Amino acid sequence: MLPSGKTASAASVSLASLRKGDRCVVVEVLETDAGIVGDTDGSTIGRRLIEIGFVPGEQVQVIEEVWPGGDPMAVRVGTSVFALRRREARAVLVYPAATATGSP
Repeated sequence: MLPSGKTASAASVSLASLRKGDRCVVVEVLETDAGIVGDTDGSTIGRRLIEIGFVPGEQVQVIEEVWPGGDPMAVRVGTSVFALRRREARAVLVYPAATATGSP
């Protein structure tokens, strides 16, 4: 839930922008924007992210980042853990936990 007065576009960020320990709630997965994920051949990255559990309302936690550079990142979705490249994570729009819960 968004705090009153906030719009989805103003409050959502890319999963790729989060760091180790951050929690969030999925808003949407961009399925058709090849520019976001670097998918110029039109593969099915967005659809696959949805199939493995990145669906609106699902809670996600960033549990690890590879050093240096933070790529790939390990994220927990439900009880499963996945490694995502940052370019793939850019397709997942989320509300950071503080925004999602309405707490500071």
